[in-house]
Amino acid sequence: MKQEFCRLMIKWWGWKVVSGEMPDQKAIIIGVPHTSIWDYVISWLYYTSVGGTAHTVIKKEMFFWPMGWLLRQTGAIPVDRSRGASLVKQIIDEFNRREKFHLAITPEGTRKLTRRWKGGFHAIARATGAKVYLGFFDWGRKEIGWYQTLELTEDVDADIRRMKAYYRELGVTGKHPELFTTE
Repeated sequence: MKQEFCRLMIKWWGWKVVSGEMPDQKAIIIGVPHTSIWDYVISWLYYTSVGGTAHTVIKKEMFFWPMGWLLRQTGAIPVDRSRGASLVKQIIDEFNRREKFHLAITPEGTRKLTRRWKGGFHAIARATGAKVYLGFFDWGRKEIGWYQTLELTEDVDADIRRMKAYYRELGVTGKHPELFTTE
């Protein structure tokens, strides 16, 4: 029922789904470009419509009633961001607790314009063995999905540069294009 509702909403809003659920039990889905809170809504509708559950991490302060209940229903997991580097460890622990876990991450880390993408996904993937899928929500073409995996190297900065080149070549557009860059 929920899957059908989400398919209907995606179609009603004019979006085209270009791929399905990640085939791996443990996966990290990179979501780019992240320029609006609506990216969360569209992404949840998409991944639910293809039969998946994509978890996200959201600061624990957002989990008040009734928002906390709603966030948990969409796969959100509360994390304590005040503990700095332990945020990555909290996520790794979540991966290790579950048999199947698909985590959606925006490497930009913010909806504001940023040139520095965060590499936490890299540490998480290397520690858990999760595959990294390059996902997107292109507001210009109204397409959502993923096209390929990112083979990780030892060099997180080089891997992020390759990711940026991929998204530059793909030509994705954010809901607010002025808030996204692959430079």
